[in-house]
Amino acid sequence: MGLQISEIISKKQISFSDLKDKIIAVDAFNAIYQFLTTIRQPDGTPLRDSKGNVSSHLSGLFYRNMRLILEGIKLIYVFDGEAPELKSRTWEKRKKIKEQYKEKYEEAKTKEDIKGMGKYAKSDVNLDEQKIKESKELLSAMGVAIVQAPGEGEAQASYLAQKKDIYAVASQDYDCLMFEAPKLIQNLSMARKRKTFSGYSEVFPQIIELKKVLKELGINQEQLICLGILCGTDYNVGGVKGLGPKKSLKFVKEFKTKEEIFKAVEKNEKLELNFEWKEIYSEISKPKINKKFKVEFPKIDRKRIKKILMKYEFSENRIDKQLQKLDELERKKAQKTLFTF
Repeated sequence: MGLQISEIISKKQISFSDLKDKIIAVDAFNAIYQFLTTIRQPDGTPLRDSKGNVSSHLSGLFYRNMRLILEGIKLIYVFDGEAPELKSRTWEKRKKIKEQYKEKYEEAKTKEDIKGMGKYAKSDVNLDEQKIKESKELLSAMGVAIVQAPGEGEAQASYLAQKKDIYAVASQDYDCLMFEAPKLIQNLSMARKRKTFSGYSEVFPQIIELKKVLKELGINQEQLICLGILCGTDYNVGGVKGLGPKKSLKFVKEFKTKEEIFKAVEKNEKLELNFEWKEIYSEISKPKINKKFKVEFPKIDRKRIKKILMKYEFSENRIDKQLQKLDELERKKAQKTLFTF
């Protein structure tokens, strides 16, 4: 879900080659949820092996990350730790939506409505401990570094991105901007082509720079967090009713400080403030993060990759083709290093 401010944020399209030799910290849960939601059969059901085990997440992690690795991009996947209590409301709301969509899916199934089944099945996404464990094992075998956050993964990833050796955070959500990620990259792990009414269009990564966002909106970091809270975050889903991104921005710029902003909201008879803004502001401005982290990039283990994927009945031929591309890339690197001497 995340922060809903896309309509007032400017983005710059870049190419994958622009990210060559860069280290990107990926919001792991955001990426894996994306794979589980989008990599599906026409009727909306996820990819499964003959035993019924879901493998959509593994397909996304392998094939899409392999493309990035072949582009020369180094990846760090940052996993969520213990979720703040404030998020429990979000989970309750998502649970209700899942239940409603499950009923609609069953109704579409009865009518043999494939389009309807595809639409409603995508809401039934479950990222359990088993999938998290499998994801970490595969990523490690692929040479991807893993960082376990004590709290929110996107907060930890944003902290990593504040270090000079990490280029940016990759996530489809905007929350990382509130956590002060200097650069946010979207569409990094999405499919390279998107279906449209007129056919297919190519999907490119987009970069959002925090400094430019603050300058263009004419606000500071404190005001950006207030803007997020007014629009709605995972800690206060829906935000303040009656305030969209544009109206929220106007409020923030007019009243300037967090105290004055929310005092003005409370006094406005047309608006309803039904959450503790100070609690949410504190959670965002002072997230639970590990400042003594150690990033280690494991060696690529080809045998381990094959063992994990073939357990879920992935095509050995397709796996080998990807690994062959990796071998070719490493040979070119070795030759380049040799010639430099």
